Amino acid sequence: MTSTKQYNAFEAILLNNNHIRQVVIVGGTHGNERIGLYLVKKFNQDSSLLFRPNLTTTCLIGNPQACKENRRYIDTDLNRCFIKADLDNQLLGRHEERQAKVLHQQLGPKGNSDNFLLDLHSTTANMGLTLILVNDHPFNLHLAAYLTHHNPQVRVYRWTQGNQENAFVSSLCQLGFAIEVGPIPQGILLASLFQETETLIHQTLDYLEQINRDVSLPLPRTLPLFQHLDVVDFPKTSSGELAGMVHPQLQGKDYQPLNPGDPIFLTFEGQTLFYEGCSTVWPIFINEAAYYEKDIAMCLTHKQDISLKWN
Repeated sequence: MTSTKQYNAFEAILLNNNHIRQVVIVGGTHGNERIGLYLVKKFNQDSSLLFRPNLTTTCLIGNPQACKENRRYIDTDLNRCFIKADLDNQLLGRHEERQAKVLHQQLGPKGNSDNFLLDLHSTTANMGLTLILVNDHPFNLHLAAYLTHHNPQVRVYRWTQGNQENAFVSSLCQLGFAIEVGPIPQGILLASLFQETETLIHQTLDYLEQINRDVSLPLPRTLPLFQHLDVVDFPKTSSGELAGMVHPQLQGKDYQPLNPGDPIFLTFEGQTLFYEGCSTVWPIFINEAAYYEKDIAMCLTHKQDISLKWN
C-alpha cells in the first residue's frame, strides 16, 4: 500500500474563492465514440438536465468533423495534440492540430484554466466505468473517492508518467478527468453504457454543487486506484508485422491481476507467450481496437491505495 500527503478536501479547491463555478463537458473528442457525442447533443438540446444553482455547465463537441464522418480522427489523434509546445506552434496545421488550438483557446490556458473539465470517451476494451486522472490534484482524488463510494463499479486509472507532460484533452485543466466506458464497438451506441455515463456525470455535478454549498462529505479515507506503469506491444515479426494476439485467457480481463508466467499472447502458430515481468500487474485497455496503430496491446498498471483526509 502506498499513500500521498494528507490533504483537506476543501483546502484543495484553489479557485474562485474556494468554489468551482464553470464546468465543461466535452464529447466527440474521437468521432467514432458515440456515447459522449450524443450525451453532449442531449444536454445541448435540454440544458435544464444539467442545471445546478451554483454551477454553469457548457457542453462542446471536441472534433465535429470526425464525428460527422464517424471516424476516430481526420488526420491525427486529437487526444494526443495538447502538448503545450504544439499548441503554441502555429506551423502545425493538420486538422486535429488546428482543432486543439481552438479548444485550447476556449478552455485554456493549459494548466491555468478555471474550468472543471469532463472528457467523455468509450473503448472496445472491457473497462467498465473508468475515471482517467492525468494528475494527482487532491480535489480530483477526493471527487474520485466520492464517485467510487456511490458506485463500487467505478474504477480510477491515473495516467501519469513522472514529469512527462500529458497530451490529453483533459490535461488542459487541473481539475477534472476523462470518463472511459466499455466494452463497446466503435461507431455505435449502447444504451446501458449511455445511461451509466449520464448517471456518472450527474453524480459529478452533484458533488461540485455540494462543494459550492460548503457541504461536508464524510467518505472513506482511502481511494483504490490503478497507477499507469507502461504499455505492451503485440508480438511482431522482424519486419514489424503482427505475429500474435491477446491470449484467450487474458482477453476481457481488464483490471484483473496478471502474474509472472501467466499467458499473455498467442502466436498465429498456436504458441503461448507468457508474461515475463518480475511482479504482478493489472492490465487495462486490453486489445483496444484504436491502439493497434499505436503498437499498444494493453496498458500495465499497479494497484495501490491513496490515503485521503476528510473534514
